[in-house]
Amino acid sequence: MIALVALAGGVGAVLRFVAEGLVTRSVRAPVPLGTFAVNVTGSFVLGLVVAATAADSDVRLVLGTGLLGGYTTFSAASVEAFLLARSRGPRALALAASHAAAMLACGLGAAALGLRLG
Repeated sequence: MIALVALAGGVGAVLRFVAEGLVTRSVRAPVPLGTFAVNVTGSFVLGLVVAATAADSDVRLVLGTGLLGGYTTFSAASVEAFLLARSRGPRALALAASHAAAMLACGLGAAALGLRLG
């Protein structure tokens, strides 16, 4: 089981790298939208996984903890918010705080929607 979770985590990390890069290259924005998109889509899919695998904790462990744990990233979002706050002039702190709050709200909403649909 440990090997499966680790393998799924590696796959999730590669998926994050690809998805984040696609969004970052496609959309110019004053905030890091790649990480935002990854975390919100990951929250939605995790909601689906939790709802759909209520009776199978092994599948939930591999997909939720492994794949989606590797796909989503709290640490990168935290560092990006810090760098955003530090580097953008007098309104930078407000922009960083708004971005972080929006990511949290959208992530929670996406997870709730995933749970409901799952």
